[in-house]
Amino acid sequence: MKNLPGKENLLKIWRTIRPWVTFAALFLLLRFTGALSGISFVTGSALLKTGALDARTEAPAVAKTFDYDFKVRDLHGNIIDFNQFKGKTIFLNLWATWCGPCRVEMPAIDELYKKMKDNDKVVFVMLSLDKSEHFSKVVNFVNDKGYSFPVFVPSGYLPKPLQVPSIPTTLVVNAEGKIVTKETGTTNFDTPKFKKFLETL
Repeated sequence: MKNLPGKENLLKIWRTIRPWVTFAALFLLLRFTGALSGISFVTGSALLKTGALDARTEAPAVAKTFDYDFKVRDLHGNIIDFNQFKGKTIFLNLWATWCGPCRVEMPAIDELYKKMKDNDKVVFVMLSLDKSEHFSKVVNFVNDKGYSFPVFVPSGYLPKPLQVPSIPTTLVVNAEGKIVTKETGTTNFDTPKFKKFLETL
């Protein structure tokens, strides 16, 4: 029995779209679960360059209120009350040294920070969720990579919005204390559109 024309067409279509379906599956897994902790830096960096992982800039219809009532510790051991950041736009990234997707997005975040570090209305907080006994590991990691963005670790309790199921997770909090955007999974924040978004909040 000869193949039906419709079946042949479906096979041709499948052969054409199969690579894109594979890419889309990888993209969704990486972006929305943060589960690919073993992804290579090269592969992740290549994905960032496609533009498929660029940060979104649309604000939610109803922005949730951020809870500033907690403390963090900088890499010099100084305890900082998060309330001191009230009235500023906050770029808050939750990450860990063992997290592959976190490591992939960090160079782009560092580039964005360098472009914005003189803007006193915007604060960058790279908050490591490594265990407290691994503090020196966090310090060594940041120093080895030569990152210039400010890095912190929790100092006790973290509020509910920061108790996330997967990392990297990034929140942007505006000067009015509203969470205006949230990204989960590897994301490229070093884009002109996202820079402008931070500057105009």
